[in-house]
Amino acid sequence: MFPDQTNGPAGHEPEMVVIGGGTGLATLLRGLKRFTSRLTAVVTVADDGGSSGRLRREMDIQPPGDIRNCLAALSEDESLLARLFQYRFEDGPLSGHSFGNLFLAALTKVTGDFEEAVRLSSTILATRGRVLPATPETVSLRAQLDDGQQVNGQSAIAGSRQSCRRVWLDPQGARATAAALEAIRAADIVVLGPGSLFTSIIPNLLIKDIAGAIGETAGRKVFVCNVMTQPGETLEFTAADHLAALLAHSREGLVDTILVNDVSPPEDVVKLYLATGAGPVMVDERRLRQMGVEVVAADVCSAGDFFRHDSDRLAAAIMALIKQ
Repeated sequence: MFPDQTNGPAGHEPEMVVIGGGTGLATLLRGLKRFTSRLTAVVTVADDGGSSGRLRREMDIQPPGDIRNCLAALSEDESLLARLFQYRFEDGPLSGHSFGNLFLAALTKVTGDFEEAVRLSSTILATRGRVLPATPETVSLRAQLDDGQQVNGQSAIAGSRQSCRRVWLDPQGARATAAALEAIRAADIVVLGPGSLFTSIIPNLLIKDIAGAIGETAGRKVFVCNVMTQPGETLEFTAADHLAALLAHSREGLVDTILVNDVSPPEDVVKLYLATGAGPVMVDERRLRQMGVEVVAADVCSAGDFFRHDSDRLAAAIMALIKQ
């Protein structure tokens, strides 16, 4: 059971929409589900690597991997069924596939609709909140790198070891999922990220209707900045560089607040990251304020072998923004 975490009038839970993909979005959802069930995750479907990519190519369906991770994260107690959903086969012809990906693929074929397959999976897993693909259409991600080279596919972009100059969807003009637009417009708060900037967050904003709905909502619009740079996407990016890229691919004024980490990672962890070409994201607060956003700093991370966002701390920081 979840604690009684309400905000505002008695019994009122905030309407929350989180937008992104990858492990960063699942991390945030795992924390936020403690505070509200009125939670909608809008998830990118541009992935073309691993099990998702294989199913996409072989079965002509939208990639299920990021969707699966979000469903498991929102499962009420991350029970045996949720763990089964995340189980990955290691041997034989199914090697590399997760059970959840195969389940979503099969359910899509049975129902004839990927969005319906996601909805039914959410019911089966008893999720606290719902998960929606950003678009019902099949799209691919393309990028122009800093050296001018063009790269096709999310996995190729992430593995390029260069920063991105710009990204776009192919085909362009993909329509948004209707339920996603409705949720965004009604939200008390819309949260972008955390996650890979060019391959998890921005692809959602390349769908013009989604960027437009975010601009129309009266709710607060928060960008959760990554805490470490990512080789192949954001090499040497500062926090302001992250925000500038996000706005350049969507629209000015899309973000009210940027949430940044204010605790330095341990030196031994930094050395491990530096060996891979990554490092801490510098928070250039003065430049951020000149860009017209509120800068909120909080301890939102945990350190082990990696330095990354902590589900509970990040969710608590988001909830604190709502209570302001």
